[in-house]
Amino acid sequence: MINFWSYKDEYKKYRPKFNKFFDQTLKSGQIFFGPNLKNFENNFIKKYKSKYGVAVGSGTDALLISLMSINIKRGDEVITASNTAIPTISAIVNSGAKPVLVDINEDYLINADQIEKKITKKTRAIIPVHLYGQSCDMEKITKIAKKYKLKIIEDCAQAQGAKFKNKFVGTFGTFGCFSFYPTKILGGYGDGGFILTNNFKFYSNIKKIRFYGIDTVDKKNKFYNKYYSNLNGVNSRLDEINSKILDFKLTEIENFISKRRLIAKIYNNELKDTKLILPIINKDKFDVFHLYTVCHKKRDLIMKKLLKEKIQTRIIYPFPIHKMKGYSSIFKKNKYKISEIKSRSIFSLPLYPELNIKNVKIICKKLKKILVSIDF
Repeated sequence: MINFWSYKDEYKKYRPKFNKFFDQTLKSGQIFFGPNLKNFENNFIKKYKSKYGVAVGSGTDALLISLMSINIKRGDEVITASNTAIPTISAIVNSGAKPVLVDINEDYLINADQIEKKITKKTRAIIPVHLYGQSCDMEKITKIAKKYKLKIIEDCAQAQGAKFKNKFVGTFGTFGCFSFYPTKILGGYGDGGFILTNNFKFYSNIKKIRFYGIDTVDKKNKFYNKYYSNLNGVNSRLDEINSKILDFKLTEIENFISKRRLIAKIYNNELKDTKLILPIINKDKFDVFHLYTVCHKKRDLIMKKLLKEKIQTRIIYPFPIHKMKGYSSIFKKNKYKISEIKSRSIFSLPLYPELNIKNVKIICKKLKKILVSIDF
């Protein structure tokens, strides 16, 4: 079976190093808020040339805590893409705000030209979702946010290392939110997330919120580093073991991205003459290919035939957010045409750094044969 994704080959490659990390950390007696976390936070900040950064428990937490740090309240509105993962919407809802959706372009990303018409007096922020390893049009989005004095919270869960006009995603807005879920570009062996910001006030709020509201920043505060909640917070911590693993993997991220781009290039070359709709290439964007997502009207049949050939594929995402029961009361009868069309035809091919190039070519060969048979 050619897996859609697997960590096993990576673990086999780095097992001696990871085992050493486990041993060192457990012997230290410090599982949380130790030197590994501090080193990783500092190195992540340096990587993206940001002023401040805070590691948290997940990418979902990164979004929620960012919203909490700007005092989002019930009745506020936050604009985001109609084609996104559930966590983007759940973070907005759990902050007390109302998500307002904007349909997507053919590249699966938020249509920046439609954002302005969705802005009301209640709008507080925009969450552009850099999906599948691609960057949204941050030039247009930042102009809109500046015009209406809105905060930008970038959802970079699937796009770490991606760039728009040679600038990293996550560094355009008020916040850049990242996920370290194992499948991500920089994935841990558990869950984790990160928030970048250049605003000290928001940074201070984030540090409090991630740890029950306890102040670990302002030494002038008489309750500094004491078990005292200065504001409503949550429990959102990245442990020392994953901090050490992620800190090491951060040094390898360019290699991970290069391998992903190589596999995507092979797919592009091998499948360009088929009836698949391939990822759109934009000269202003540096894609990191978290996913290699394609479209075909006979998607379900193709996936079924590929599985018979022992090739796993996935649909990300099979149901538009506004069609889900959990959010039906919010979106009611709203329609987002392109998101709905794409959800019926998209699927993703296997793509991860340890995927053997020989297997990539087998996938292409089998897929082309299937396409010929069903398109004949």
